[in-house]
Amino acid sequence: MASAAEQLAANLNFSAFAKAEDLKKRIWFTLGALIVYRLGTYIPLPGINPEAYAQAFGQQSTGVLGLFNMFSGGAVERLAIFALGIMPYISASIIIQLMTSVVPSLEQLKKEGEQGRKTINQYTRYGTVILATLQAYGIAVGLESGTNIVADPGVFFRVSTVITLVGGTMFLMWLGEQITARGIGNGISLIIFAGIVAALPGALAGTLELGRTGALSTALILAILVVAVLIITFIVFMERAQRRLLIQYPKRQIGNQMFQGDSSHLPLKLNTAGVIPPIFASSLLLLPVTIANFANTADMPAWLAMVTSALGHGQPLYMAFYAGLIIFFAFFYTAIVFNPKDTADNLKRHGGFIPGIRPGERTAEYIDKVLTRITVVGAVYLVIVCLFPEFLISATGVPFYLGGTSLLIVVSVTMDTVSQVQGHLLAHQYEGLVKKSRLRGGKRNR
Repeated sequence: MASAAEQLAANLNFSAFAKAEDLKKRIWFTLGALIVYRLGTYIPLPGINPEAYAQAFGQQSTGVLGLFNMFSGGAVERLAIFALGIMPYISASIIIQLMTSVVPSLEQLKKEGEQGRKTINQYTRYGTVILATLQAYGIAVGLESGTNIVADPGVFFRVSTVITLVGGTMFLMWLGEQITARGIGNGISLIIFAGIVAALPGALAGTLELGRTGALSTALILAILVVAVLIITFIVFMERAQRRLLIQYPKRQIGNQMFQGDSSHLPLKLNTAGVIPPIFASSLLLLPVTIANFANTADMPAWLAMVTSALGHGQPLYMAFYAGLIIFFAFFYTAIVFNPKDTADNLKRHGGFIPGIRPGERTAEYIDKVLTRITVVGAVYLVIVCLFPEFLISATGVPFYLGGTSLLIVVSVTMDTVSQVQGHLLAHQYEGLVKKSRLRGGKRNR
């Protein structure tokens, strides 16, 4: 087995990819599905005046709408049928995850294995429909309140808008599930990834154009590119970082033979919360700006104008609140998705223990202590990655937003997809080695 593993690692190259027909089909299916998604972001809603809407969106692009537009791949800016994107599904998933910690019936479903997960996924779909319907109706009403945006406002426009936008979100949810099942990588994450990456060529071309006209110096553009590469390298290193706890299993006696106890590791990711903390923090901080943009400037209260000004990009108060919210959500979401008590109970049930730590409650306390310490490092890492672009934009005046959240999503999804491709290649080559060994064994028997 050891020699087979060594041969498998040695033979993992591009020729293996050429022979992996199933992997190539999965990649082509994924690319086709993402092309369908991108085409949908250019199909506009019916009954909309594009020029009036473009003018209205330009006034709101610095608020929550700008964040949603980034995640939807520009569909909000074009008011396409995929304008809601996949965000209602993500919001519903997070809400269901939060509820599993406080609702006993959902917590029990979570422990029931595959059947319980299917039921929770079904609840998530119902929640997606509800959230998408509410958001779509709010968009319809908001469009009607704009100046000359809707050609024929009324009940028919609201109903058609709700049906179109909810249908677009449900189609994207289905498309993401199909990519996960028949393609490569996580479908929902790849849809968000495609939306973010689609805006990068235009942003890069705009920056190079500013360099050509002299608005930005060549040295500054090169420095920004170098900094971006360094940040991506830092993200890759931190996302791979783990604290591995040694797990020991006792000796076992089978018949008259005594088998030595096995050992393994419990990996604890440095950033267990992923990209959720920056997304939540950005959404909350952009709400006052969005409300202020929708309000009439003349009728705006003085306190709201002051808050809006203080929470602008690059302002010290914005930086402080952004960092504080990221740290809060890093700890909060980690506590939701990882339960040390359940982990300790599972180890005890299977006979595993951490050397020097008593099984049960003591193990749960130890895991919680270690998890809290590494979460501090993970939260600081998220703050650095998300705030450094803010300082860069404020200091250099770069016209496009190089967001830490978007970089985190792009790098994380890329790493996950590459690891899955490598897993398929390893499985394909392992199957080939097994077939060869069987053929050799058959020839020897003859």
